[in-house]
Amino acid sequence: MSYADGWAAMNLEMPARIPHTEYSLEGHWELVKSVTGIEASPLSPDALKQQAAFALYKAWNFDFRWSTLIGGDEFGEIQTDMGHAVYAAGGVDWRDTIHCPFKTPEEVLAFDPWEVYGPRDKAVLRRRFEEHYRRQAQETPDMITMTGIYTTVISGLIAIFGWDMLLLAAGVDPKRFGEVANRYATWIQQYYDALGEADVPVVMVHDDIVWSQGPFISPKWYREYVFPNYRRLFTPLLDSGKKVMYTSDGDYTKFIDDIAGCGVHGFVMEPFTDMAYIAEKYGKTHVFIGNADTRILLSGDRPAIRAEVERCMAIGKSCPGFFMAVGNHIPSNTPVEAVLYYEEVYEELSKR
Repeated sequence: MSYADGWAAMNLEMPARIPHTEYSLEGHWELVKSVTGIEASPLSPDALKQQAAFALYKAWNFDFRWSTLIGGDEFGEIQTDMGHAVYAAGGVDWRDTIHCPFKTPEEVLAFDPWEVYGPRDKAVLRRRFEEHYRRQAQETPDMITMTGIYTTVISGLIAIFGWDMLLLAAGVDPKRFGEVANRYATWIQQYYDALGEADVPVVMVHDDIVWSQGPFISPKWYREYVFPNYRRLFTPLLDSGKKVMYTSDGDYTKFIDDIAGCGVHGFVMEPFTDMAYIAEKYGKTHVFIGNADTRILLSGDRPAIRAEVERCMAIGKSCPGFFMAVGNHIPSNTPVEAVLYYEEVYEELSKR
């Protein structure tokens, strides 16, 4: 059973089959139809789209459903809209409504989320987390499901300030920008405290702390202002016995040891992060998910696709908590035959 394999891997019990997940694949409607026979599109009713997505998960025996609850909606109108490029099928996610409420770096450096957003009711937050987790578990009982927080520290600051003002403020005065990060961390701690009390076994911590080429601020800054806050934020999760999974886009290889030192149980990564390093140092003690490169699937080259799956399997197969996945999503413009072949090779190599 898929859930049994996924939970065994989460507990480092080496299932006989390497468990599997993917991201965004349920929005590849041409593939969904090919696999499930269900015809849906970006304009279909939500119920039909959900039915098609769940049918795909079941057909391909996915084991892990990545999910968070808390994101930019928590900030109301005081946040930056950076627009959105086309990613989804039909371009339905395109948005050119760009607006930033912060006009100068000084406004960023003076920002206090307690003054702007105020306190939260812990009981309400706890109930929201539990309801979100229960809904996920009911919808996909064969998968490891979770709730979590997307806007942990850096991702929260990106959502509030946008990239332009964030980088300007960090460049003008890194120390004061670190103090902004500290103030934000005390505010988001409310959510982590509530999540620690919530009756959920697995949580996802998301924070895009780097770019594809690594840190965008001095590593020393992260070690002064990000990871100490992580340790405080994660404490209620760890004290309550939850499994804590961590996700960042980009290349966070430089910070793998720092993140592990904050107590997480697993890593989710894009192809930029060195999965071989994680396997070598943490492969017997931590879960990790990844990290095939979607650009190889986009090319449709079958030998290259096979080689990429073989690369990931060679890294992860001897590690009890390894899950196979394309690390940077499978977009809807990926050739259907390429995705089907990728799945075929995974199935062929998934047995230990």
